[in-house]
Amino acid sequence: MKIIYLHQYFNTPSMSGGTRSYEMARRLVAAGHEVHMITSWKDESKHTDWYYEEIDGINVHWLPIPYSNLMSYTQRIKAFIKYALKAGKKAINIGGDVVFATSTPLTIAIPGIKASKKLKIPMVFEVRDLWPELPIAIGALKNPLTIYAAKYLEKVAYKNSSKVIALSPGMAEGVLKLGFNKENIEIIPNSSDLELFAYDQNKSDKFLEERPELIGAPFVLYAGTLGLINGVSYLAQLASESLKQKIVANYVVIGRGFEWEKVKKEAEDLGVLGKNFFMYPAIPKTELVGAFSAATISTSLFVDMKEMEANSANKFFDGLAASKPIAINYGGWHKKLLESKQAGICLNRDTKVAIGQLADLLSDDDKLTVHAINARKLAEDQFSRDILAEKLEKTLLAAAISNQGSTE
Repeated sequence: MKIIYLHQYFNTPSMSGGTRSYEMARRLVAAGHEVHMITSWKDESKHTDWYYEEIDGINVHWLPIPYSNLMSYTQRIKAFIKYALKAGKKAINIGGDVVFATSTPLTIAIPGIKASKKLKIPMVFEVRDLWPELPIAIGALKNPLTIYAAKYLEKVAYKNSSKVIALSPGMAEGVLKLGFNKENIEIIPNSSDLELFAYDQNKSDKFLEERPELIGAPFVLYAGTLGLINGVSYLAQLASESLKQKIVANYVVIGRGFEWEKVKKEAEDLGVLGKNFFMYPAIPKTELVGAFSAATISTSLFVDMKEMEANSANKFFDGLAASKPIAINYGGWHKKLLESKQAGICLNRDTKVAIGQLADLLSDDDKLTVHAINARKLAEDQFSRDILAEKLEKTLLAAAISNQGSTE
């Protein structure tokens, strides 16, 4: 099977950011399929147009389009549209048996549909976030015409899809509400890299040696994007409560994003920056292993917004693979998982209450051990990348085979 894989923001483990598409693609290659990743290069480049690279058997086609979480939403939308307009033509020139288009952004549907129609092959659409509900909820989309266009594109994307892959039960429900056939919806959540994020004492030691300011106290880790929806200031507020209540713990942020300066400023104002709250720039996944291994607790954070309860954040699954108790501050399916499997805790939105919950866990070595063991078991039983990649392969094959039958 020749797969046209459309993902605007593809990352490899040597880069910072999510690597779901890389991990899925290389497993599809290992299973004997030909994969063409049509993506964009968001950093500086000597190239001005499409260029090709083979990465672990994946045929990667890069289009230089500057992009950063520091950009305004208007600038981001321009980047989305530029890619959408060029990626469809590239996909048509390459050809294939199935188009696999993964959001975000939702505009990935434009080249997906174009290639699907022109080549007369099925499109499988992957929903990574509840777009456009989420950008509307946070105020990123305000103009009535823009909102209408986004909602229309969402409906058109599903209408032109043979199958839809949702990253959580909540996302699947959102697709179902728009009238898509339940039988053609597959739930394939983000996954845990059991090998990469397995606990590694040497990498833990190296991470701490390079950051001696963290030695001597347990630490709570946030590794990910500092965007508007993440609300990482919450961690700075926890650090402040820790100092007030003389709870010995460090709070560590590793990442980048639009709210980096805001979080830093709040930490400075609270008097915690450099004391028990530390911020480090994003690092490649391969180096992030040391941070997870050294951490006592890993976190996944979001602002208080119902729409975020359907999320499938990478950091949640990386923490499970690293055998770390997970602390979250939102409800939804993650909360149910952690509580039912005793693999972590859901913190109160009020940091004055949450610090008590966190302190209780940090002071209970037996509970920390139980939660750590259960976290790893949950990763192995339900979120192994190998298992979920097999499910993706079956979904793509089913779409391709169905199309062959309809054209005979």
